[in-house]
Amino acid sequence: MVSTKLRVRELLRERRWTTKVLSEKTGMSESYLTHIKNGTRRWNEDALRKLAGAFEMEPIELFAHRRQQKTTENAAAAVNPVVSSDPAYANLKIRIVPVTGEIPSYPSEYNNQVVQMASGYKGVFVPIFDCEDPNVFCYAVEDSSLLPTFTKGDQLIISPEVWTRSGDVVAVEYGSTENPTKAIVRVNFMDEFVILESINHKKSPIVLVRGKDMFRIIGKVLHRYQKMM
Repeated sequence: MVSTKLRVRELLRERRWTTKVLSEKTGMSESYLTHIKNGTRRWNEDALRKLAGAFEMEPIELFAHRRQQKTTENAAAAVNPVVSSDPAYANLKIRIVPVTGEIPSYPSEYNNQVVQMASGYKGVFVPIFDCEDPNVFCYAVEDSSLLPTFTKGDQLIISPEVWTRSGDVVAVEYGSTENPTKAIVRVNFMDEFVILESINHKKSPIVLVRGKDMFRIIGKVLHRYQKMM
């Protein structure tokens, strides 16, 4: 598991706070915060938001300056790719998007790069073509739970703005508002229900009641980049 270390230790020292004080301000356990401080455990988007709130700064400011600078340079290089002079490529609209190891709850250009760093894919981008959605991101499949449709190493291009219909494969968030589940599923819409089917059909479908159960589509899976052996 890859971890991107934050400036927590430095900020605690600057404010003369203990881990216990930070725990009280964030609602996170002292043991978890100690792992984050030491860089021995990967943190997620929610933890980053809570830490930023406790330290009263923007989430991106929690990263070490040298890492911010390097990430900015990588991003700048990514959005200025070398374009071929071949006329066949003249009408292609190329967008460079960040790869993430987790599904962002609220995809945006900023949040996608925050989640990118949080999930261990700092500086990793992929090119996509003819997509106007500025909030599109690339989700890296890290295990075999989506076999046989998707396999470990696949990269899924997901767009929050593309219209979703029954039968589409999507990234969703559902369950309790306090502890929602995010997943890649096949969605089907009915008059009163939303049915979420597992990609590999190894789990029973989840039936949600419209207007009652918490459910939100994060984005539609547009393309799959397969891992080359």
